[in-house]
Amino acid sequence: MGVKRGLEAVSRWSAVGHMKIVSRGTGLSQRCCAGWLPAGRPYTIAFRSASNEGLFRGPHESAGESEGAVSKSQDRDLGMHRGITRRDFVNGMGVAVTGALITPDWLSALGSPDGYRPQEYYPPAQTGMRGSHAGSFEVAHALRDGGAWADVADTREHYDCVVVGGGLSGLSAAYFFLASAGRGARVLVLDNHDDFGGHAKRNEMTYRGRTLMLNGGTSYIESVGQYSTVSRTMLAAIGIDIASATATSNAGMGFYRSLGLGNATFFAKEVFGEDRLVMGRGGSGSRGWADWLAQTPLSADVRGDIARLYDDAANPDYMSGLSDVDKKERLARISYRDFLLDLAKVHPDVIAFFDDRPKGSFCVGIDGYPALYGWAQGYPGFQGMNLEPLPRVSPLTHIGGGQHGRESEWNHGDDLYFPDGNATVARLLVRAMIPDALPGHSLDDSITSRLAYDRIDRDGSDARVRLNSTVVSVRHLGDPEAAREVEITYVRDGRAEKVRADHCVMACYNGVIPHLVPEMSDEQSAALMYGVKMPIVYTNVLLRNWTAFTNLGISRATSPGMYHTGVNLGRSVQFGDYQPSTSPDDPMILHMTRVPCAPGHPKKEQHRMGRQDLLDASFETFERNIRDQLGRTLEGGGFDPARDIEAITVNRWPHGYAYSYDTLNDPIEWALFAPDDRPCVVGSRRFGRISIANSDAAASTHTDSAIDEAHRAVREQLVVRSRARHTNSGSDLIPSR
Repeated sequence: MGVKRGLEAVSRWSAVGHMKIVSRGTGLSQRCCAGWLPAGRPYTIAFRSASNEGLFRGPHESAGESEGAVSKSQDRDLGMHRGITRRDFVNGMGVAVTGALITPDWLSALGSPDGYRPQEYYPPAQTGMRGSHAGSFEVAHALRDGGAWADVADTREHYDCVVVGGGLSGLSAAYFFLASAGRGARVLVLDNHDDFGGHAKRNEMTYRGRTLMLNGGTSYIESVGQYSTVSRTMLAAIGIDIASATATSNAGMGFYRSLGLGNATFFAKEVFGEDRLVMGRGGSGSRGWADWLAQTPLSADVRGDIARLYDDAANPDYMSGLSDVDKKERLARISYRDFLLDLAKVHPDVIAFFDDRPKGSFCVGIDGYPALYGWAQGYPGFQGMNLEPLPRVSPLTHIGGGQHGRESEWNHGDDLYFPDGNATVARLLVRAMIPDALPGHSLDDSITSRLAYDRIDRDGSDARVRLNSTVVSVRHLGDPEAAREVEITYVRDGRAEKVRADHCVMACYNGVIPHLVPEMSDEQSAALMYGVKMPIVYTNVLLRNWTAFTNLGISRATSPGMYHTGVNLGRSVQFGDYQPSTSPDDPMILHMTRVPCAPGHPKKEQHRMGRQDLLDASFETFERNIRDQLGRTLEGGGFDPARDIEAITVNRWPHGYAYSYDTLNDPIEWALFAPDDRPCVVGSRRFGRISIANSDAAASTHTDSAIDEAHRAVREQLVVRSRARHTNSGSDLIPSR
């Protein structure tokens, strides 16, 4: 593999025996003996005897979970023996450690250095397993499995509105309510994670005093020109000047091109029979593709078939005799995989070359991706079918709910990238409601301002965001159409507590709402549970430098069929005082994406199986695959995974993207139009003093759909609030949507 061996970690030898804790810059005087190991917590200890060295990983990273195909020597080549920088939270208190989780009791037993104080609560700086982290989902799973909480403490707290879910839709709902309900209104946001933002999470990583950041989920504001008036107005209100921000974003996103860095494809031996990194991409026409494909390890038959697919003159009309409408309907009913195999008659090994392409947006391979979508998105093979372009204005063009349909082809507009993705939007929403939680007054200063988490849930504040609080019950106090209050029960630190509110907005996953609000009708509950969220992983890897990329002349490499679909350098956008990495000798955060699929199964079943895959996979499994993939992909640039990796953050999202309808698995009308009988519409109907806001309610994965649905939900409840003030009759309430 060509990677160097040897222990690179900075470490301290204990005076007790021959054991050492692998550490990196913790600044702690560390010792170890058997009685001090933190029970039930992950830790990593390297040990040495007279004859050998080894690695002992804590209970959550058991060596027994290792894949048998990877030998111990290979593990050492990959750097699995190294301690890597992590920041974990113990009982809500941050402790900076490296390869070890040190509890406050253990620190006390060790004898903390003079002046030591526990790190402040600051989730963005945590590494290791993030996203749906340990502690964020167990209560919800217990509820799903029939668990109940009998002893509920009454907090005596009352709010005008409680929002369940602190993602972008939930924070937007809280903001809209406060902005419209009038002076003195009070809102509480409850979220099960240790940080707000939902999928819009910020990852911060520090090496030798240099802090970099990258998105841990929601990546960017796509096609901002297609955003609704509501969404664009809200972005402006919280401090985002779209024209100025997109100019800054565009300048930064072109940085790697200015260095002459391009793309590459890594062909893995387990998929294509040989490891080979091929620079660039096929050119126009069959000749350009043939020349590029000649550099790959693909067989002559496979190369010929791929080149043929890209040759405009070589693709016949596979459905001659059918009308344009009939062709499109048939393409809507078959997968792109079946189109390639059954109509284009390609070699079966061609499938692996294309299979990952739709995963980033649809979380399935081409077996679950409609051929019609492939044609619409420019996939090859359709050139001879003489399909009429979709018109600029038609029901197929302007699909509602923030789906950014075909209109984006004609008027895509700019995409807006922040250094931490759409976590910037979440932070600005919190600042708008709780100004002193995020110092400053502009978009630029918000990027580098440190958010004070101890200020977001304070007595007396109009807006409060309560983290680590999993809601288990939402119920009207009385008949839903006549009740004046809603009671919300949540579990925090293992203890059930309840609050009351005049209104409640459910901005969480649709599929959990029937468990929280069992008094809803069977029809609405079934509609809410129709979709299955799409699982996805955003992995961020801190490197000490990125010279391997410049040595190879690339900024990204796709990896068809591998554990992650590829790797790319982190975004180089500069807002305010934030300084991204601009020199190859500086540290860099790499981004990798994993989409667990189960080809051959229906889409929903693939999502369920992928979700379980993510919940079952240990951090060690991710780490080994990351090190292996990066080591092999970048080997020609001098990369050494045992030397160059400083930290890893795995943002796993078992309940990731909102379920979107497609023509293979759902009624075609739901996928191509916006009828009112779609489950997302039926499920999101107002239910008394409870309204539903989230991207699930739009069956759309985009940020503006989350904002728009929040606005709708709050608008519903504001009408209820207004009418309740002017009448004592329930007959005056607004009709359900």
